[in-house]
Amino acid sequence: MPTQDQQGALQVALLGCGVVGTQVARILLQEKDSLTRRVGAQLNVLGIAVRSLDTERDAVIPRDLLTTDAHALVEQADIVVEVMGGIEPARELIDHALRHGASVVTANKALLAQHGPSLYETASHHEVDLSYEAAVAGAIPIIRPIRESLAGDNITRVLGIVNGTTNYVLDQMTRHNLDLDTAVRDAQRLGYAEADPTADVEGHDAAAKAAILASLAFHTRVALDDVACEGITHVTAQDVAWAARSGHVIKLLAICERTPAGVAARVHPALVPLSHPLASVGDAFNAVFVEAENAGPLMFYGQGAGGAPTASAVMGDLVTAARNRVLGARGAGESAAANLTLLPSGEALTRYQMRLSVLDQRGVLAQIADVFAKHEVSIETVTQAVREDKPGYAYLVVATHTSRESALAGTVEALKPLAAVDEVMSVLRIEGS
Repeated sequence: MPTQDQQGALQVALLGCGVVGTQVARILLQEKDSLTRRVGAQLNVLGIAVRSLDTERDAVIPRDLLTTDAHALVEQADIVVEVMGGIEPARELIDHALRHGASVVTANKALLAQHGPSLYETASHHEVDLSYEAAVAGAIPIIRPIRESLAGDNITRVLGIVNGTTNYVLDQMTRHNLDLDTAVRDAQRLGYAEADPTADVEGHDAAAKAAILASLAFHTRVALDDVACEGITHVTAQDVAWAARSGHVIKLLAICERTPAGVAARVHPALVPLSHPLASVGDAFNAVFVEAENAGPLMFYGQGAGGAPTASAVMGDLVTAARNRVLGARGAGESAAANLTLLPSGEALTRYQMRLSVLDQRGVLAQIADVFAKHEVSIETVTQAVREDKPGYAYLVVATHTSRESALAGTVEALKPLAAVDEVMSVLRIEGS
């Protein structure tokens, strides 16, 4: 097991030297004295593992610190910082580091959502820290408050905007009446979206974060496959306009809930009332709204992505892990003691707003209301508007009371074949009301 050297320094290995890794290296190298005072020991950058030594890098990175031998690097480290991303070789390297007695700091949400339990067990067995504040919501401190500050409370719900790319896209669609493709191209031009934005717009990135948040909040292992996931690819400019007419804004939400029956985690676009704090979260910002039995509602807001914000969260974990090494202590590990039942997606409770194109004639509303009644779904409001682009037809916007997801989805399917229904144009859930 690596230990502090004779001068009392801790050896830090950095895996990855991209945008985040470069920022972490800069802080470690340029703020060494300040970090030493905070930690109680010097933090030495042992080396930086990269795929290629020939890649052009920021001038802040000394070339003599670069290596392609990541395995040898982690074996000599007291603390390993993994910011390389992806599943492999990140998983194998983190496992290797933990087994060699190094504490690990990672920003890898996809890895934790898939392989978190086995890595937590390895960290516990070898009595080292595995920290991951940067894996969810960038610079926003959300992991530590849920895992530690609220450890004595019962969290009932976590509702969050945890993907800055989709929030920027939806915000631009709302502010500037853009269609989805135009807003995505704008996000790519500004560096908010990758050349391939699939992980963001399909909701996969947010789903990985939801799995982590649900596991922490409810002390129950929730894997990525347990999270029902729906992205924003079907959201249209017309959906955004109708949302505004009904006093809502569309956001991609990660929703983690604890009910008497068990735990449910899901990601999907949703209508958020303008009165809710999450409705005002714009641009590429993130926000997480936590509801607990005793603490009540809490909101965490800030930069959700980017090199410097993410590096801030990484460094917070790094300083804490280093302090623990100096004191011979350990931070909080995995808590899966509750082991609550994981509910299928159809058991989640939500509300729908459905926009239908229907025949503009008598008796249509009664037919539609009958379908809702047969599925035991209660209607809250109905709004009708003439379709000027299609004579003889009207828009019908129906908002429901809270019901099971399966009942609401069944209602939608039963409406589609009705002769009076021209088209089910949009179905969006309502959350936060």
